[in-house]
Amino acid sequence: MKAVLCKQFGPPESLVIEDVAPLQPGPSQVLVAVHAAGVNFPDTLIIENRYQLKPALPFSPGAEVAGLVEAVGEGVTRFRAGDRVIAVPGYGGYAEQALAREEDVFPLPEGIDFGDAAAFLVAYGTTHYALQERAAIRTGETLLVLGAAGGTGLSAVELGKLLGARVIAAASSDEKLALCREHGADEVINYSREDLRQRLKEMTGGRGVDVVYDPVGGSYSEAALRSMAWNGRFLVIGFTAGDIPRVPLNLTLLKGCSIVGVWWGGFLRAEPQRAAALTQELVEWFRQGKVRPHVSMRYSLDQAAVALSQVAQRKVTGKMVLLPEAVTRI
Repeated sequence: MKAVLCKQFGPPESLVIEDVAPLQPGPSQVLVAVHAAGVNFPDTLIIENRYQLKPALPFSPGAEVAGLVEAVGEGVTRFRAGDRVIAVPGYGGYAEQALAREEDVFPLPEGIDFGDAAAFLVAYGTTHYALQERAAIRTGETLLVLGAAGGTGLSAVELGKLLGARVIAAASSDEKLALCREHGADEVINYSREDLRQRLKEMTGGRGVDVVYDPVGGSYSEAALRSMAWNGRFLVIGFTAGDIPRVPLNLTLLKGCSIVGVWWGGFLRAEPQRAAALTQELVEWFRQGKVRPHVSMRYSLDQAAVALSQVAQRKVTGKMVLLPEAVTRI
């Protein structure tokens, strides 16, 4: 089978695509024939050995896939060959086959495109866990989403609205903010030309925002923290800006607010039953059309380096996916 391989740590252009031996499932593993693989920011980190998950070389990046079950290992009871699934193996997805633990595989209903499905679970799973479990967001609260036009950002806009919040989307261009409006944002801030704190003060009548969803890090994190309402929750999602902020902790005292870490991958392993229940709810919303991933580009497997470079440079709106069997662009 063909696989994109990281044989030495480095930037996306150091990846190679090679023929490798077909995979075989071990105990409690599911072998998936990959029809589409999602491209995520952590994929850019794992190939440079800058991510918390550190597979041995050589390996294939790719944290999420959609496809058909090809075979199952000893002890697997929930799946059989031919089942439509989405899976989060953590790595190994940029290939024609991927292995995942049974508990990291979830049924995919008929009628959902594999490409859309591969852009769904990491972003929406992270956001669902963040808003519902970590922030316990309530109807009528105000949610600020930073980096709102990215894959996780758009998922926060959509799920925030679905959960009853007033959503303020912040991004770096009017084009990105127009996309946020299409996905349900109530109000928008272009922080490339507007003062984030001043605009939030105006939009909330000086009260501040109840929940901040921050997948970006960098210079806007402290401004958002300073704009929080009493009892607010600041959700730390990631650091696509590349800089991990060092914020004055006295702000949490003055605001009576919390800084809350969100690692969905850790949640899957620490609380698999609760994670499965949340995922089932998410997939049903997907099936009903209540949420809809924005797939801005579809690439062939041999264009993985191009896709990852665009993600690393923050040039992507929504999500991109790799299609092992086709060269299809939209």
